[in-house]
Amino acid sequence: MIYRFRVILDNDTEEDIFRDLEIRENDSMEDLHNIITQSFGFDGMEMASFYVSDEEWNQGEEIAMFDVSEGNNKVKVMSATKINDLVHEASTRLIYVYDFLNMWTFFVELAEIVEEAESTDYPNLMFVQGQVPDEAPIKTFEVENDNDTFNEFDDDLDVDDYSDLDFDENWN
Repeated sequence: MIYRFRVILDNDTEEDIFRDLEIRENDSMEDLHNIITQSFGFDGMEMASFYVSDEEWNQGEEIAMFDVSEGNNKVKVMSATKINDLVHEASTRLIYVYDFLNMWTFFVELAEIVEEAESTDYPNLMFVQGQVPDEAPIKTFEVENDNDTFNEFDDDLDVDDYSDLDFDENWN
């Protein structure tokens, strides 16, 4: 079977920048990495990782280019991981990060699964939308606004009142 992916550059511009790709379901994650980098005009020489994602695009398990783990904490490696081991009807989203210094970040979503066409070479770049900027979009990391935030000075202690402090009780 053929997996059709839409790969969207995470950016803050008005223009959508994405590529629609086709690849065999039993190709490796490294093959998917290669078609993504080529379709967006990267040389593919920088470090990259895929991350399994849920419906809200939360980052999950890493699939790295190389095994740089230590001890028993082994990570999956792109070259040894088949696409259909991670992506299927129940798990359709990945996050792809290319070049960890610049943090090119992409949302990769399985659009559909189709029969292989005899006259098509795979992987296949189907559609291109938008021009890739010269520099990676700047990431802003924000914390959700929580009305119950901790205030270290909101403890109802009077710092000028020492009468409640017993020497023996508070001696370390």
